[in-house]
Amino acid sequence: MAAQASGSKGSGKTQLRVGRLVKAHGLKGALKLELYTDDPDGRFVPGATFTLQVPTSSPWHGKTLTVREFRWMNSHPVAFFEGVDDRSGADELVRAILWIDEDAAAPPVEDDAWYDHQLVGLDVVRDDEVVGRVTRVDHLPAQDLLIVRPVEGAEDDEILVPFVKAIVPEVDVAAGRVVVTPPAGLFEALPDGDTEPDEGPHDSDED
Repeated sequence: MAAQASGSKGSGKTQLRVGRLVKAHGLKGALKLELYTDDPDGRFVPGATFTLQVPTSSPWHGKTLTVREFRWMNSHPVAFFEGVDDRSGADELVRAILWIDEDAAAPPVEDDAWYDHQLVGLDVVRDDEVVGRVTRVDHLPAQDLLIVRPVEGAEDDEILVPFVKAIVPEVDVAAGRVVVTPPAGLFEALPDGDTEPDEGPHDSDED
């Protein structure tokens, strides 16, 4: 039940965040990528064009970036882009974030896959009771996590809910909710029993 990473930038149409350029690779303009998409081979095809999020001082500010080639090197995603032909050019793009318009992006292929922005803000419902709200989605190698702000708790409290079918059996974007069946203790502290620590039986010292 992997969710595709996404977001929005600016006040115009919704855009999906698909990657970040993290490091120049080699001498021919290649850049290593941090991926925010579940389909990098489909997203970074030759000719794909991205909007750039870079500082205003960057020579790339206000420009787009077009993929020339995408490949995997030692399990790391690496891309070559039009107009980036050497290491100095690649260095100018380090830390740039790549975005694509939502209406230009293919919808998730799987029936049980959603973009992050579709999940953020949904009510989290357990036993027909709202227990929190999704604030973001974290993508980890092992699984995705829904980060939930509980209804009861401090403003900065977070609950990490594994985004798997056994715990999140239903996502209803139209109804604005996700249904959870969490294990005991995930949304509330487990009963501790007595309020005082159990120190065992006490012997009477009566004479």
